[in-house]
Amino acid sequence: MGSPTVAHLSMEQSAPFYRPVGREVEIFEKAHAHHLPLLLKGPTGTGKSRFVEYMAVRMGLPLITVVCHEETSAVDLLGRYLVRGNETVWMDGPLTRAVRQGAILYIDEIAEARPDTVVVLHSLTDHRRCLFLDRHDEVLEAPESFMLIASFNPGYQGAWKELKPSTRQRFVSLAFQYPEARLEAEIVANETSLPTKSCRQLVALANKVRNLHHLGLTESVSTRLLVDTARLIHAGLPARLACEVGIVEPLTDDRDVANSLKDIVALYF
Repeated sequence: MGSPTVAHLSMEQSAPFYRPVGREVEIFEKAHAHHLPLLLKGPTGTGKSRFVEYMAVRMGLPLITVVCHEETSAVDLLGRYLVRGNETVWMDGPLTRAVRQGAILYIDEIAEARPDTVVVLHSLTDHRRCLFLDRHDEVLEAPESFMLIASFNPGYQGAWKELKPSTRQRFVSLAFQYPEARLEAEIVANETSLPTKSCRQLVALANKVRNLHHLGLTESVSTRLLVDTARLIHAGLPARLACEVGIVEPLTDDRDVANSLKDIVALYF
């Protein structure tokens, strides 16, 4: 049995940098006020997780993040009985803790989880707003502040990783894409302190690669990869080498594709 990766963000932490690109802040606030679960969909590295962290701090709410994988089960989220010394005690899972605390619960990559995991969320996504703990013989009603957010990457690893329509229609949805060039360069510059000119070159390189569909890349150049590469350049690594280890190698293991990407890097640096 594989437990999910769980992260906590307290209300005392400072807000991470986030540059709104549309009306996503307003949509988030309206969804929270009206108890609507929110689904964030978009490619890897487009700012979905950063946006949730930013909003949690902005709204003064604790955040519990669960990163799903194919072994993530309902028990992992709800909780289980554990043996402590001579007694058996109940241990809340992250979903149960979030409901008890009135926190924001962020289920990252929800499509990766097992089907039974998704089913336990259903009672929190409709008018009931409650959680059934059958093993603990308990029903929890979600407080006003509780909010359920999930994310997934449409089309990632084929249709078998897609969400069922019956699940998707339980959420209001926000689509995340790569920001337009000017904003993306601003984001990279704010994250890394790399000069604006170099940030614009990195973004231009990224947009070139993103449009080369014939390369058959499973994922394209994310804003996250640009930030990592910019940090290497700012630290003194030559730009081409930084692009090689920060962009080219993370994207492919195919040597021919890698060489093609290196040729594109040479056009910009």
